[in-house]
Amino acid sequence: MLNLILKRLALAVPTVLVLIVFSFLLMHAAPGGPFTAERALSPEILANLEAKYGLDQPLYKQILIYINNVVFHFDFGPSFIYKDRSVNEIIAQGFPITLTYGSIAFVLAVGTGVSLGVMAAIYHNSWLDYVAVGISIGAQVLPNFVMAPILVLVFTLLLGWLPGGGWEYGDPKFIIMPVIALATSFMASIARITRSSMLEVMNANHIRTARSKGLPTRQIILRHALKPAMLPVISYLGPTFVTMVTGSVVVDLFFSTGGMGLFFVNAALNRDYSVMMGITILVGVLTIFFNLVVDILYAWIDPKIRL
Repeated sequence: MLNLILKRLALAVPTVLVLIVFSFLLMHAAPGGPFTAERALSPEILANLEAKYGLDQPLYKQILIYINNVVFHFDFGPSFIYKDRSVNEIIAQGFPITLTYGSIAFVLAVGTGVSLGVMAAIYHNSWLDYVAVGISIGAQVLPNFVMAPILVLVFTLLLGWLPGGGWEYGDPKFIIMPVIALATSFMASIARITRSSMLEVMNANHIRTARSKGLPTRQIILRHALKPAMLPVISYLGPTFVTMVTGSVVVDLFFSTGGMGLFFVNAALNRDYSVMMGITILVGVLTIFFNLVVDILYAWIDPKIRL
């Protein structure tokens, strides 16, 4: 197990470097620039701005300087659009917000989705199965860009129970609707995957053997069926968690949370290279880390993977 972790960590370094280089090249290959979006600038002013941010240097030199600043100093540089603010400050402002509502939404989606999937599989073709499947289908057809305006319309405009936007730490009223909007579609996918996997495991030979021995149903499910049924679910949860905690553009837009999703879109529209690179690297590092966590959980659930 330790060798697996060390190998994956060793592969993570070149993977992040490749991610940085390709992202850097793709962004600089896009037409336009960070200083010409609003109005045309004189060649002298444009040259001074490019010299200030190092954009006048050869592309290979820009990449080497950027890698040096990120790897050895953890400095993503200044923002080209948000004056007097660094990318580190922007991430420090937005990431705790998305981490808060994303983590809560993740726990809600996993807890509800796994419970619905397990109950639907255990009581297959019963009314409980039909209800669980109906809830999953209904949630699947209501993604966050549909759920968010519906929540605002019902709970803010019609009932007046919850604020329609904003963010205040410690006040759950500002968290409820973003969490529901973000968790709904993921919960449906988790429930569907859990149900399918659980149905397959419940028909396996070792489950039939456990039933023939007269073991209680609760013990069969918890000890023999649940762990192997979670393998496909866990493979889905790794990238899902990264997606949820790094910000949803729709959630940040509709509820004005101030999270990273809106910063990333604005940076892409304004060609703010440094902000785009900072968020891209953060997402890439988190993806690599949680894929490693998924591999470790796989090895814990299925001992054959350790070989």
